[in-house]
Amino acid sequence: MSTAEETGTRTDPARTARAVAGRLLRHTLAGLPGGDADPPRWTVGGTGPVGVDAGDERAAQAACGVMHVHGRATGAPAPLTAPYVSAVTGVLAAQGATAALLARDRGRPPLRTGTSLAQGALLTVTQYLAAATATAPDGDAPPPEPAPGLATLVTADAARVEIETLDPLAWAGFWRRLGVPSRTAGRGWLPFQSRFGTAVCPLPPELPAAVLAHPLEAVRRAGAEHGVSVAVIGPATTAPALAPWTAEPAAPAPAPHLPPAVPAPGAPPLAGVRIVESARRVQGPLAGHVLRMLGADVVRVEPPGGDPQRALPPVAAGCSVRFSALNHGKTVVEADLTTPAGRAATAELAAGADVFLHNWAPGKDRALALDADALHALNPRLVHASASGFGTALGPVPPLGTDYLAQVHGGLAAALRPADEPPAPSLMTVTDVLGGLVLAQAVLAGLLARERTGRGGRVTSSLLSAAALVPRAGHRAVLTPLDRPLPTADGLLHLGAEARRRPDAVARAVGAPTADAVADRLRSRTTREWLTRLRAAGLPSVAVRTDLAALAADPAFARAVLPPDAHLPYARPAAPWTFTEDTSP
Repeated sequence: MSTAEETGTRTDPARTARAVAGRLLRHTLAGLPGGDADPPRWTVGGTGPVGVDAGDERAAQAACGVMHVHGRATGAPAPLTAPYVSAVTGVLAAQGATAALLARDRGRPPLRTGTSLAQGALLTVTQYLAAATATAPDGDAPPPEPAPGLATLVTADAARVEIETLDPLAWAGFWRRLGVPSRTAGRGWLPFQSRFGTAVCPLPPELPAAVLAHPLEAVRRAGAEHGVSVAVIGPATTAPALAPWTAEPAAPAPAPHLPPAVPAPGAPPLAGVRIVESARRVQGPLAGHVLRMLGADVVRVEPPGGDPQRALPPVAAGCSVRFSALNHGKTVVEADLTTPAGRAATAELAAGADVFLHNWAPGKDRALALDADALHALNPRLVHASASGFGTALGPVPPLGTDYLAQVHGGLAAALRPADEPPAPSLMTVTDVLGGLVLAQAVLAGLLARERTGRGGRVTSSLLSAAALVPRAGHRAVLTPLDRPLPTADGLLHLGAEARRRPDAVARAVGAPTADAVADRLRSRTTREWLTRLRAAGLPSVAVRTDLAALAADPAFARAVLPPDAHLPYARPAAPWTFTEDTSP
């Protein structure tokens, strides 16, 4: 797809996002009747509705809290050195354009849509923002900032490894095999499991010491014996050669299907679309969350008593705010999928829906008789959407399909950290978020294909296929001191893209004798003073966000972040798209 909005110059901060969006739109429209004729108008900006000076990849990371969350594990805000926010924003742009196409095919007037790097960055910190701003019960003090720490371990023969298990018994057995007493191993279980929500993993020192006393082969044997996945982190940044998702049409419907009612003017583009979601953790629920923000009615299937993740701290108004941040606004139906009655009830829901979405382990849907073939027999126009950790890319018995192992196998553990740091996954859930967004785009692609062909279908994606979408160089990034957050008299400042390209101009603007002296000079005045000077010199820069709790009250974010209210007692990003009727000729 080629539009004026997709093009850009070398200095355009949103160029990478537009390239990602263009790739996804081409994948969405490949082989469809009508192809990419008369595409909708879509734009990607830098700051969007956020009132900060700079909106390039790194500035968006700094201003919107991404550097803060990613840097928690190592003790200070730090940049992700691959254009992760640009990839996220590119998926959002593709979602907006595809939703606009779908609405037009359903009878709506043409829509123009837009998003921005700042809105993409904010979406990536949704859970962390909710946790930081949750209204605490009366009398409760705010939770303390978690201690830093990575989960990456080093063996006696210098292999860097990431381990994964969701089973506390497997965890205990693995460490016992390496000589760690159960009580000591138990002290590491909570920080290890909590790292998905806190972005830190302060393990007891006895655990990394035990791994350091054993060669890689012994660690692998311990993992194999107890069902703990062990992945070796290499220095390569290479992305897997994977399509973002795969699609397969269902058999033609046996009878014509009446077209849906045309959405009312001003309604969101997915108004009238019904989605049944049976998903856990982040990847699947985030896909449903995004589709709900686009206007779909999402029905969430949970086990009797509700999803156990509802109890994860911090809790406000009776529910985990991390869980609520991705699941509010969905209708909840309880069904026990281990019983024939629960499976039948879920199949009945899917029979009356447009989409059935899950992120179960590969093959589980078939075991439950809720796979695409079974549900298409009930509803040939259904879009059956599934996501996993690795799909079939790593063979028939893949490792556990979680975020951090996907970063390792997807080359991001090296690509996201600079060359002067050992490779290690970010403990921010980068592939969970991106994987959920890719799954949502696959759903939109399936709905558009159904609208144009009359046939439902099956779409599948994975965390690994999402990781492959992040652009990266063939080598690890080398950062200069001016590429990192810079201390001022009262905080941290991050130079915008133009300022980083012109270090001598920065030196002149701040009164430093040379570029090498800029960092020392910045410590003498406040962040606000320096931002004013840099703006006046044509070198727009941003303050580094280090307090997510204050973000919702910052006037610069008033149009991009919704504050806590009586219904949802935590802050959350507003929907990251604009949709307006396109009246241009």
